[in-house]
Amino acid sequence: MDEPISPNTVSEKTVLSGGCFWGVQAVFQHVKGVSRVISGYSGGTKETASYEMVSTGNTGHAESVEVTFDPRLVSYGTILQVYFSVAHNPTELNRQGPDSGPQYRSAIFAVNDTQKQVAEVYVTQLNTAGTFGRPVVTEIKPLAGFYPAEDYHQDYATRHPENPYIAYNDLPKVSNLSRLFPALYSPKAKLVTAGAALD
Repeated sequence: MDEPISPNTVSEKTVLSGGCFWGVQAVFQHVKGVSRVISGYSGGTKETASYEMVSTGNTGHAESVEVTFDPRLVSYGTILQVYFSVAHNPTELNRQGPDSGPQYRSAIFAVNDTQKQVAEVYVTQLNTAGTFGRPVVTEIKPLAGFYPAEDYHQDYATRHPENPYIAYNDLPKVSNLSRLFPALYSPKAKLVTAGAALD
């Protein structure tokens, strides 16, 4: 008799950058099929993976999130759909909303060749269709390393909804997720920090 499949048996990861990691993390924490979203840094070295150093804009890092998902429940293509349509504006070069600098660039760090190819095709389709009226500037590179951010950055939007930055820039993204992708939206955020998920 076959063993029942554990919900944690199948998982895939990808690393996405789209401005301040608070908002990108908040969006993907509400996506069904996603089990974990960690804020961090990607694109530079381990030695420079700290908020203080990344904030200089000189490390090569982008503020990123590592998304762990079950491809049986949510496909990589759907993850990209949420990323491009809800999580950030992919036409802004080296900035996102009020934040500017290469650390806030739009970037996909693919964990394998398949992810890289799918992302490249996706961007080509968006540009060919003129979806945004401006070219998508998202950088697509193989993942060289992901370094989790400091603890105080994890689950930031969920823990500080009253913060004016969060209220203005990030909570509307979560609302857009629930409006545009109601079948994908989970009202409870999957948090990194200990404790039950928050509504």
